[in-house]
Amino acid sequence: MPSLSVLLDSFFYRPDEDVGPIQELVAGTDETVEPVPEEIPEEYLAFRLEGEHYAVPIHGVREIVKVPPLTEVPRAAANLLGVMYLRGEVLPVYDIKVKLRLADKAPLVAGPDASEPSRGARIIVVQTADGLAGIWVDSVSEVVRLRPSMLELAPPGVGGGERDCVVGLGRRKQQLFILLDIWQALT
Repeated sequence: MPSLSVLLDSFFYRPDEDVGPIQELVAGTDETVEPVPEEIPEEYLAFRLEGEHYAVPIHGVREIVKVPPLTEVPRAAANLLGVMYLRGEVLPVYDIKVKLRLADKAPLVAGPDASEPSRGARIIVVQTADGLAGIWVDSVSEVVRLRPSMLELAPPGVGGGERDCVVGLGRRKQQLFILLDIWQALT
């Protein structure tokens, strides 16, 4: 039986070997294959409003807090629920259900006749052009990672109006998320 070193020498390439046929074979398959660009997923904060799943880009979310007592603002816009005090700052709190036409008017959550928020209700604090603002949601679900191939444009007629806050749909398996431009929803 040959020694181990003889077997290894016969196995590995040596510079004095003739590799012409192998190079011709490799040269014949020199097709340039376009690399498929890697899809980088974007993270969205998913939440529920009236039983539907919505999501906003997470880079605009500062924090999520339990619903604190709100102070009513007289003669405020229909979607302004009131203001809240958060670590030394007074923030407006909005109900985007009005903008999304899920409700005719914002529920009464401030004052003596205010209804108690549900156990899962949260305020999503977002950074806007005018500063911080809060958005009342029924519950926060999860952080969702969606690749560009999982996103679709909003179907025609969804939401209506030229300055609509619904910007698209995200699909993950059987789950559908309505993607919002949160800053547009607050205008």
